Amino acid sequence: MTHNRLFLSTAAALAIGAALALGVSSGTLLSLLTQATIYAVFALGVGLLLRQNGMVSFGHALFFGSSGYIVAILLQLKAVPAEAAIVIAVLGLSAFAFLIGLVIVRVPGVAFGMLTLAVGQMAYLTASRSRGLTGGADGMSVEWPSTLFGLQTSLLFSPAGMLMLSWSVLVLTLLAIALLLRTRFGAITEAARDNEERARFIGIRTLMPQAALYALSAGVTSLAGVLAALNTGFISPESLHWSLSGVALMMVVVGGTRALWGPALGAAVYFLAKDVLGDHAQHWMAIFGTALIVVIVFAPEGLSGILMRLVSSRAKAAGGAAPQTPVAVRTAH
Repeated sequence: MTHNRLFLSTAAALAIGAALALGVSSGTLLSLLTQATIYAVFALGVGLLLRQNGMVSFGHALFFGSSGYIVAILLQLKAVPAEAAIVIAVLGLSAFAFLIGLVIVRVPGVAFGMLTLAVGQMAYLTASRSRGLTGGADGMSVEWPSTLFGLQTSLLFSPAGMLMLSWSVLVLTLLAIALLLRTRFGAITEAARDNEERARFIGIRTLMPQAALYALSAGVTSLAGVLAALNTGFISPESLHWSLSGVALMMVVVGGTRALWGPALGAAVYFLAKDVLGDHAQHWMAIFGTALIVVIVFAPEGLSGILMRLVSSRAKAAGGAAPQTPVAVRTAH
């Protein structure tokens, strides 16, 4: 996809988000779409790490929940303005992820996943037991000011406003990542993912790019955590639990990582299934888990891979059919 098509696709996606926010009148549906969009950003961070580094993280809930806690604590202490608190949370967690990434990205396979799980659970236990700072298991409210980035928070907190904000963050984040992966950084991380030993042999230093990609993945997930804190006005230790990372991984598997937008599609399917099956089945997770197994076995590239394959096959069929017409005409004559 050329840069022009990429920007046109971004503009079209933003227009779709505006149409949804303005056209949907049901507050319940708007709330569901907002949650799906926020978790799409979360899944995008997890999927980016899997797509470019080939690494599975069970601890990304650390960044999702910690960003909300950092903002809530800074606002409670009145240490900095809300805008600065958001920037500090996202950049601070990205820097923290880079530092620990310099260590844990050296560990391959399952051990990497277990290390991320251990670090994440440490944060969960700390938040659960620090009642004086985080409210402990009861959580804490986020005291947002009346204005944020020059906008009235009452407008942002409306169902349509939150959907538009979350959708815009998702689309613009996808654009930024797509542009970044077209640079040398994207090529280096792909080379390290496919064959790290060969990449090192030809002179590529893989540690720093891999740690930087882990930090970028954490930063994207932190954005989702800030959006979740905006949406609910509340943060609790449950947002740090490893099971939330597991949910994000399920979204990634369902959506696939062949396309950058695959994890976002998986988030939409997950919340749609949760809403539909939850009304008709008490154990909807068992049904969704069965569907997940089917996807893994018969479509390991996920739904995005299936869609891309269908589009590619149709394009090839259309391109191959065009030159046959003159041959048929000549034969008839």
